[in-house]
Parts: sequence; C-alpha cells; structure tokens
Amino acid sequence: MAAGGFCKLPTGSVVVALNLPTPTPHGTGSVRFLVHAQNRARALTRLRNLGLRAVYLRGNAAPPTPDEITAVLHHPDGLIWRTAPDNGVALTPDLAQELWRPIRALLRRPTAQA
Repeated sequence: MAAGGFCKLPTGSVVVALNLPTPTPHGTGSVRFLVHAQNRARALTRLRNLGLRAVYLRGNAAPPTPDEITAVLHHPDGLIWRTAPDNGVALTPDLAQELWRPIRALLRRPTAQA
C-alpha cells in the first residue's frame, strides 16, 4: 500500500506526495512522487495518465514537507520524483540526499546501443 499525504496551499491548489513501492536489485525500495495540481483528484489523475494506474490516496499519513512543497512549486512540470529512504530514520543534513528528478527522466525510453 502506498503511503502519502497532501497539503492545501493558500492559493487553493494542493501538493500531493506519494510513496510507491518499486523493485530494486537489493530487494524492494520506494519512490516518492510529488504532484502539484488544482485538487487531489487531478493530482492522482496526472499520475494515472502516466501509467501508474493503481494509485490511491487514503489518509494523510505522510504529507509533503515544506522543502518538498518548495521543490515541486519551483519545477515547471509540477511533477517530480526521487527514491525514498525506506529505513524509517529521519535524514540529517550531513547525509547525502538524492536530488529531485522530473517525471520525464523516469519515463524516458532507453536509447538503442549500436
């Protein structure tokens, strides 16, 4: 089940954050998606239109942090992702964190090698 949450902004729009499971070579991991949209339904529709069909938001257990909100608001697409730490430990500033990536990087098809 995906963990996630949302935050309503003063402008009336929302930022939705979802942790979705993904298989990795070392077991299972998760990917955190951030979506900026007019409402929660539209945010989930944007993800479903990209091929993530079974995406639901139940509850508000993992809302976006202020840093995540800033990151998605400053991105032109309003849809970003990165691998999420799944160890349950809060990250400290001295630990290296992966940068946010645009959704195009996830959906990009691999180029054929000659």
